Parts: sequence; structure tokens; C-alpha cells
Amino acid sequence: QEGEEFSMKDIYIMAGGPAEYVPDLSTIKKPELWVGVDKGISTLLENNIEPNIVFGDFDSIDQGSLLAIKNIEKYEYPSEKDDTDLGLAFSWALQQKSERVRIFGNTGGRMDHTLAGVQLLLQDYSLQSETIVEIVDDRNVITAFPPGEYSIERLAPYKYISFFSMTSHVNDLTLRGFKYPLTNKKIRLGDTLCVSNELILENGNFSFTYGILLMVRSMD
Repeated sequence: QEGEEFSMKDIYIMAGGPAEYVPDLSTIKKPELWVGVDKGISTLLENNIEPNIVFGDFDSIDQGSLLAIKNIEKYEYPSEKDDTDLGLAFSWALQQKSERVRIFGNTGGRMDHTLAGVQLLLQDYSLQSETIVEIVDDRNVITAFPPGEYSIERLAPYKYISFFSMTSHVNDLTLRGFKYPLTNKKIRLGDTLCVSNELILENGNFSFTYGILLMVRSMD
């Protein structure tokens, strides 16, 4: 809203995928800022959440939703453009240098939109940012990592943790605190070695020296 300041600790983006794959938003920690993207605006309003900022060409939302956001800050774009509405909203969110950006409403519908969302995690400007970026739905959390060493906490709802190479290979992948540990293992694009692992300690860690690693946390 005009004149209102946001702390920008957490920015949540609601994309326009099927609402049935969005987790129960009443159980989600309230962010400092909600961004609605086209049809995702209606999803937020249906959950009694008024977005702070909206993006899109607004051709996929009903008149009631349009009326509800008439006084909200808008980034409006033509339907024919060189990026998706979600991509534009995501770029804006990263520029705010928040601690975390979480994307909802990106899975469970059109596969091209789902894959486009995952591609956002793999962009250089995303991987090089200090902002934690996650795609979240009702059963999964997806995150991408550049080379480094990372700590990971066991989260009760998410029993399984899977790792995928998003480059031709990932070098020296080491997993500690996991049911199936690894030491300096090379995994290649297309490998399924690291699917459905589990933490056996409250905290574990993983590290690798080359490539891009996608981590998927999934409920049972």
C-alpha cells in the first residue's frame, strides 16, 4: 500500500496454479509481503489474504478480484512478453534482497509452468543471491544450491529428501546425518541415486564442490 513500509524479511509469491495444490495458508508463517501473480491473486483473496503487490496482465482473474485490488500497487504487463508473469515477479522479489522468497501455486497444473518455475531457481541471479528461494506446494519444498557446505534440519512433515544434479554432473557430494550417507560421490544429470533419502539425526549436512544441486523435501 502507498506509504506503507515492509521489512522484507520474507516475500511470498502466489502464482496461478491450481489452488488445491497450495498448502493450507492458515498454517504458513505470515510473511512481510505477499505478491499476487495473475490468477494467484484470486487464490489469495479466497484465503482472505490481500496481496501487497500484484503482477500480470490480469486476464485470468474475475471482475470481483479486479475490484478488490483496484488500490493495490500493480505491475501490469501485456500478455505477449519475453518472460512469464511469475518470472517478472520473482526478479522483482530478488531485487528486494529479502531473507527468503517462497513461491506457491507453481505446481500441479501445467507442466510447462512448473518447469519454468524450477528454472527460476537455477538462474545465476538466483543462485548467487543470499536470498533463500523455495517452491512450496501441499507436499513438497524445492530448493537449488550452488557448490558449498550446508546444514539441514529435520522437519517433521517432510520425511524424504532427494537430491538431483541440475548440471552435467555434481562433484564430491557428501551427505552426513542421512540414512544413506555419501562421501565425495559424483552424480550425473539423470541419476536417481539420491532419491528418497532420510535424515536420521535432528540435523545433517551436505556439501559438494561443483555443479548445481536441486533438493526436494517431500511428505510421506
